[in-house]
Amino acid sequence: MGVLKKFEQRLEGLVNGTFAKVFKSEVQPVEIAGALQRECDNNATIWNRDRTVVPNDFIVELSTPDFERLSPYSGQLGDELAGMVRDYAKQQRYTFMGPIKVHLEKADDLDTGLYRVRSRTLASSSSQQGGPGGGAAAPAAPQGGRPGGYGYPPAAAPAGAPPMPSAPPPGGYGYPQPAGGQRPPAAPASGGRTRHWIEINGTRHQISRPTLVLGRSTDADVRIDDPGVSRRHCEIRTGTPSTIQDLGSTNGIVVDGQHTTRATLRDGSRIVVGSTTIIYRQAEG
Repeated sequence: MGVLKKFEQRLEGLVNGTFAKVFKSEVQPVEIAGALQRECDNNATIWNRDRTVVPNDFIVELSTPDFERLSPYSGQLGDELAGMVRDYAKQQRYTFMGPIKVHLEKADDLDTGLYRVRSRTLASSSSQQGGPGGGAAAPAAPQGGRPGGYGYPPAAAPAGAPPMPSAPPPGGYGYPQPAGGQRPPAAPASGGRTRHWIEINGTRHQISRPTLVLGRSTDADVRIDDPGVSRRHCEIRTGTPSTIQDLGSTNGIVVDGQHTTRATLRDGSRIVVGSTTIIYRQAEG
């Protein structure tokens, strides 16, 4: 069973329906959980062959209405999300420099249903001394003259680990790293061929080429008859991981609740173009 599915079941199983009101929000906790997974993938730093370090301190920025709905449950929801990140890291063989924390914050520039995720790596005092994780968190020092903060890896490596790169990898602040950046695969290789497809209004469209253009034009690989969709709106590129790129559309793209120009796709990613919702799917075999 997938990590996100387990997370959903844990929420549903909470006593007295604690989260009943939460699910009336435009932003669903499972969408935030998926964004935290992508934040780990996009900001993973490979230290050596056997160790990939990911952020452990996350801030989820919400619109005022969504924040007001979710904030009464922020403590319990933060704990559940932190547990989900821990489970996902175990599955992907990621490691942390300190305890995992997830905070909710209000952002006045966000519309209802949209959110942003920021992250940083905070090293615990014990990990800086080479001990096990835990203890009081100490902010990592900035690198390369850049101010410290969300999206940047720690400057100091724990005892026995090879030195960190002289500068943090490109990307961060919730955006994917550009091509050529050092990034671990999204999932362990299984040896089988991965199939990719999208679902639009219940219709499945197989992705049989490395790229798939979506738009209103008859020249698009998949035509979407929606006045809010540009002629060549966006492009999906399959790979490890698969990505989606806005092609200079008028209204942009929203991926799993976040307005973006480029994003990493995972099985079940929800893409909105105009007023049309697209579900991205992938499976081995």
